[in-house]
Amino acid sequence: MLQANEIQRRFHFVEQAIGQAAQACSAERDVPRELRDCIQRLDRQADLAKEAIRSHDEPRIRKVLDELEHLGDRAERVCASGLPLTPQMKSAVHHMHSQLSELKHDLH
Repeated sequence: MLQANEIQRRFHFVEQAIGQAAQACSAERDVPRELRDCIQRLDRQADLAKEAIRSHDEPRIRKVLDELEHLGDRAERVCASGLPLTPQMKSAVHHMHSQLSELKHDLH
């Protein structure tokens, strides 16, 4: 497992990516409900992840990051489904998904 300070540093990038996806979602009117819900859940789950990281509770960190990755996968699938989304929205979701996947992979 990564050191606690490295997890915090890397999670900061994940949080930024989630924030960018949330901003892109807010800026667009015609975002599918499933994608909007998923990004909102990611935003809330990121707060729980931050708490888990601060607590240094490794099983809890893994569990919360698993959930974040699951939600990121869902958002990525919606973007890949062919629905009419702006390039900015697709890019924000893809970047967020990449950040989550990299962190999760490096934790194992």
